[in-house]
Amino acid sequence: MSRPIEDYALVGDLHTAALISRGGSVDWLCFPRFDSAACFAALLGAEDNGHWTIAPQSGGDASSRRYRDGTLVLESEWTTPDGAVRVVDFMPPRDDLPDLIRVVEGVSGRVPMHSTVRIRFDYGHIVPWVRQVEGELCAIAGPDALWLRSPVEARGVDKTTVSEFTVAAGDRVAFALTWSASHKPKPRAIDPLKALDQTTEFWRRWISTAKFDGRYADAVSRSLITLKALTYRPTGGIAAAATTSLPEQLGGNRNWDYRYCWLRDATMTLHAMLSSGYHDEAKAWREWLVRAVAGDPKDMQIMYGLDGSRRLVEYELPWLAGYAGSQPVRVGNAASEQLQLDVYGEVMDALELSRAAGLSVDEDAWSFQQIIMDYLEGHWSDPDNGIWEIRGDRQHFTHSKVMCWVAVDRAIRGVEQWGLAGPIDKWKATRDAIRSDVLDHGFDADRNTFVQAYGSSNIDAALLLIPSVGFLPGDDPRVVGTIEAVQRELQHDGFIRRYLTQDDATSVDGLSGEEATFLVCTFWLADALCLAGLTDEAREIYERILALRNDVGLLSEEYDVSARRLIGNVPQAYSHIGVVNTANNLSGSSGPAHHRARGRSEKITAG
Repeated sequence: MSRPIEDYALVGDLHTAALISRGGSVDWLCFPRFDSAACFAALLGAEDNGHWTIAPQSGGDASSRRYRDGTLVLESEWTTPDGAVRVVDFMPPRDDLPDLIRVVEGVSGRVPMHSTVRIRFDYGHIVPWVRQVEGELCAIAGPDALWLRSPVEARGVDKTTVSEFTVAAGDRVAFALTWSASHKPKPRAIDPLKALDQTTEFWRRWISTAKFDGRYADAVSRSLITLKALTYRPTGGIAAAATTSLPEQLGGNRNWDYRYCWLRDATMTLHAMLSSGYHDEAKAWREWLVRAVAGDPKDMQIMYGLDGSRRLVEYELPWLAGYAGSQPVRVGNAASEQLQLDVYGEVMDALELSRAAGLSVDEDAWSFQQIIMDYLEGHWSDPDNGIWEIRGDRQHFTHSKVMCWVAVDRAIRGVEQWGLAGPIDKWKATRDAIRSDVLDHGFDADRNTFVQAYGSSNIDAALLLIPSVGFLPGDDPRVVGTIEAVQRELQHDGFIRRYLTQDDATSVDGLSGEEATFLVCTFWLADALCLAGLTDEAREIYERILALRNDVGLLSEEYDVSARRLIGNVPQAYSHIGVVNTANNLSGSSGPAHHRARGRSEKITAG
């Protein structure tokens, strides 16, 4: 049986991340980047696909665990009949080679411990050649090498490295696992205890500058640290999640690789960072965005690699059984080749937000925005695959059209508010045309709600974004009617689905199976209610989502109401962005997220 997703905590070094279970097992780790092949892949298979467990020999899960205050340093503690022991896990933020460090600390008594290291490169597929080199363990296969340093004697058992040792009160025993390219010489040795102090200081110094001290400060701080942990430091790109193929339905086939950067996340991420005072991170994300999308707008993708790479070929790993038997396990993402018109609006909105927040105006970025406008003039009326990356037929999705309106509206703002050059009269005519098209074809007057796609009667949670992007005010009767329709048709035990699916291939997304409630959509409902003036109801929903976080404050993509457990890739950037931005909305913050919604709605009302 796969462990519940709630059982996992995250450590990371701003290049990659590891997931560690309550049982002290590293079940997911990709070296040297988020999107590299995993060397520990038990999360998506079995122990034989790679793991590293440090725990008492008596077994069992940690009695308690937590992050050190204001850090990504994980402390797991076991209370056993022999005494108490703590394992401290962390990855030092780095510009060089990656390290995973595990320090075993004796708290009381004398506790027998074991370390079991089963390295399997290429997502649990390749057993490495393991040897001792100058007192260190070296595992090599193909391009990868892992070096394990520890004062504890190790032995090989069934292609696994095993250590047994005892810690007494006050003892500290450190293990350091370092990756290097296999053709390189032995990497430098790291001082684990010095690195622990430096890593603790790094995270505390970073989070100390956060500008949020309201009612939900602890939740916001933990989500900001999580978002920072998902950042690929060399480029500023932010991965959507640290994992691939954690399912949207237990045992189902809706399993996707989220270790890439989605353009759709751009504006919401900028809101979260800017409203919290992290201008450097926002600037780095904006610069990644501009580099990634450079070129012909018709070739713009919905997602890119961490370094802006475009070719994200999707393939399957048949040797992995999948989380809870959910197959196939996928690497890469074919949705990168889809047409999703809403991303043009997200890009334009993100760049407008950057200017409004005081980030330096990039003339090259404005030139590219003008090229985007030329492209949208001839393509905003095309059908597309929509925000949810459907693998069925393209349709005229209402949300996609609204985001095309956003793209044109933000271009107009560039001229009116920032003095940039552009054919504003032509753009205003296009904005009016898109608006009329949406109101004529995307709104069901009989039911008083916007619909998922032109000619459809289905409801889509993305319609909740209509007021937040300024297409209509939050208290407009059509928006209120849409909120009510979403609550009526997509709500399940207090949480929101993206849209209704069918358990066969006739579903709108062209896939069989169903999915659970989507956490970011539930945040969107809270935001829409807040903009409609229903703050108490919005707060109740927000706190309901916060209650789903695991014991160390992490959220995945979805929540299975029936099974009462988190599912989907983890930790999910979208979900943690929701924690930050909705907290700002509820607090009446004057930050970017609040101004984005209120200011734009007022403009629509006036005009």
